[in-house]
Amino acid sequence: MHQDNRYKKQGLARFIQAFVNSGKGFASVWLNESAFRQEVCLLIFLSMIALFLPISINDKFVLILCIFPVLIVELINSAIESTVDRISMEEHDLSGRAKDMASAAVLISLLIVLCVWCFIFWKNFNVFFQ
Repeated sequence: MHQDNRYKKQGLARFIQAFVNSGKGFASVWLNESAFRQEVCLLIFLSMIALFLPISINDKFVLILCIFPVLIVELINSAIESTVDRISMEEHDLSGRAKDMASAAVLISLLIVLCVWCFIFWKNFNVFFQ
């Protein structure tokens, strides 16, 4: 359904509403998705490790920053799962494929973290592939 533009918030009110909606989204994913909570814990744990490693500040930044896309993809995955479940809880091939594809995206984002961490360790400590 098309929304009438006369009733859309604009300017600062729109920005504030978007901020409130984002807060609701974070609260919802935190309360309802254990995978998101686990990935936040992973972010905190790996960030602490990165901060104490004897490497350059640039490498620390890369190690920490590469984890954030995991949270972004998990938010999208959770949104897809919620939408599919809202449409129907009935098992359907297309619903399963949508959920599986979103889950695969999370896996790819986690593999990117692994690759980045392995590269930084290899570069700084000459571990792996000696």
